[in-house]
Amino acid sequence: MARTIGKLAKELDVNVETIRFYERKGLIDQPPKPSTGYRHYPDQVVNRIRFIKRAQELGFTLEEILTLLALNDRPCNKVQELATHKLTTVQAKIESLQKLENALNNVIEQCRSNSDVSHCPVIESLQH
Repeated sequence: MARTIGKLAKELDVNVETIRFYERKGLIDQPPKPSTGYRHYPDQVVNRIRFIKRAQELGFTLEEILTLLALNDRPCNKVQELATHKLTTVQAKIESLQKLENALNNVIEQCRSNSDVSHCPVIESLQH
C-alpha cells in the first residue's frame, strides 16, 4: 500500500520534516514525483523508518544507522562488530555515570553531616 508523505508521517507518528530529513540524509529513498498528484511511499519505506526509529531508541546515531542499513546485504559479523562497538561505548557511559552518582552521593552525605555553616562541601569539591 502506497501513501502520501502526510499519511506516512501520521501512520508512523513522526513529523513530515523528519521524513524529508531522512531523505536528505540518504536514509530513505524519495519516491519519484508523478506528473500530477503527490509522491506515494511504499511499504518498504514504512519498514525502513520503523527500523531507523527502533535503532535510535537503542542509542544508534543516524550515521551509525546509515552504516547498519548499508551493511544489510553484508555478512552478519560486520553488523556484530558495529553492535559490539556500540555496546562498549554504552558500558563506558554507564561506568562514568556510576562514578558521577557515587561522587554526588558522597558530597551530599558530607553536606548532611556538615556542622560548619561557613563552608559547603559541594562548593569545596567543585573548587578542587
